[in-house]
Amino acid sequence: MKSAESEQLTAVDLKRNFFEVKEDMKPKEAIDEANRCLYCYDAPCMNACPTGIDVPSFIKKIATGNLKGSARDILDANPVGATCSRVCPTSELCEGACVLNDVSMPIRIGDLQRHATNWAMEHEVDLFEPGVPKNTKVAIVGGGPAGLSAARELRRLGHEVTIFEAKEKAGGLDTYGIVSFRLPQSVSLWEVEQVEKLGVDIRTNCTVGKDISPETLKNDFDAVLVTVGMGQVPKLGIEGEDLTGVYDAIQFVENTKTKALTEQFIGKRAVVIGAGNTAIDAATCLIRSGARNVKIIYRRTEEEMTAYPFEFEFAKQDGVEFRWLTQPTKIIGDESGHVRQLECVQMMLGQPDQSGRRRPVPIEDSSFLMDVDIVVRAIGQSRHLDLLNAFGLNHDSGVLQLNADTYQTSSAQIFAAGDVVYGSTEYGDAMVVSAAEQGKRAAYAIDKKLSC
Repeated sequence: MKSAESEQLTAVDLKRNFFEVKEDMKPKEAIDEANRCLYCYDAPCMNACPTGIDVPSFIKKIATGNLKGSARDILDANPVGATCSRVCPTSELCEGACVLNDVSMPIRIGDLQRHATNWAMEHEVDLFEPGVPKNTKVAIVGGGPAGLSAARELRRLGHEVTIFEAKEKAGGLDTYGIVSFRLPQSVSLWEVEQVEKLGVDIRTNCTVGKDISPETLKNDFDAVLVTVGMGQVPKLGIEGEDLTGVYDAIQFVENTKTKALTEQFIGKRAVVIGAGNTAIDAATCLIRSGARNVKIIYRRTEEEMTAYPFEFEFAKQDGVEFRWLTQPTKIIGDESGHVRQLECVQMMLGQPDQSGRRRPVPIEDSSFLMDVDIVVRAIGQSRHLDLLNAFGLNHDSGVLQLNADTYQTSSAQIFAAGDVVYGSTEYGDAMVVSAAEQGKRAAYAIDKKLSC
């Protein structure tokens, strides 16, 4: 990648900057790494995987040259296993649990998973078949990881499945919300294609509540599964947010995956507000779009940031700066209505809030200005309250109330999985791999109900 400071980037250079960063393993490299595995009987790596991939089995198949069998092992447990091989925090999950951590380096499980699923993509193999028809119909609202995972399993169980997806393409976060240089859109769309090949009807550009009513779904289908993701980034609630040059991080990342890259950010000074994974993605996108200086500002400290450690390290390597204990208070524009400065105040950590984290409080007389051209909001995401209310479902500020055993909502006909139920620790962290597992479990719960 060329240095952004040179300001000599062209549209061709920008496109190259968004190519996938990490190269696939060479065949011999993959076999050598697979042969390091101890193939543990009670494998802690398998137990650490939210989808329960049989890690020793898929690695053993790589060692013996059976890449098709390896890919099948992976995708049987995780319908979005190709995506997860790229975006999972493996150091905290499977690789973090590897017994070799105590003596050397853990097995590169994520890279091996990527190698096997890459082989499946390149060879266009069909790994699964639909089950014997059961004459039952299930509607899925949302075509992201949870929805695709559920649809795949329901078809294998013999149900007729229709996904209703508001965007032009299915895949949700995987297709639109994860930066291309970590997850090319083609990977997510291949996973969508595998679901479609099983006979799942995916209706894109179809918003439930607008293009089709919740009542129609309840009347026309035996069960409805709600797997909608999150919405846009909420406003900061400060003056100047409507100025030109202020962006929503979710939309900003999506634009880099769906629109032609332009030279509009070359040489710009940018600030990203927030310190989660989306903030990291927005900041690294800005660097690769040619911005000469990119800062992430966060009102708490590094210890409280929610981004994965590997994301944090990646951002630092890309040249992103971090300003901790910094709170924006006003966006200042020039005469043309474009961002010119960001007014901030320094913070200190006070008493813990409801989340258990120490609440940041402003330091008196600590206000200062930063010269900026671009401001990106990355302070979380809103929820689809209107949709949940249209279904008449009980929720807590957009987090659906759910029976943890049956995945049923307050309506026995309507089930839920994914982002729409995150917010309670009993459902785990909002990771792609967790959403995929939830989708599977919701599918099994639906199958059990419809088979009674």
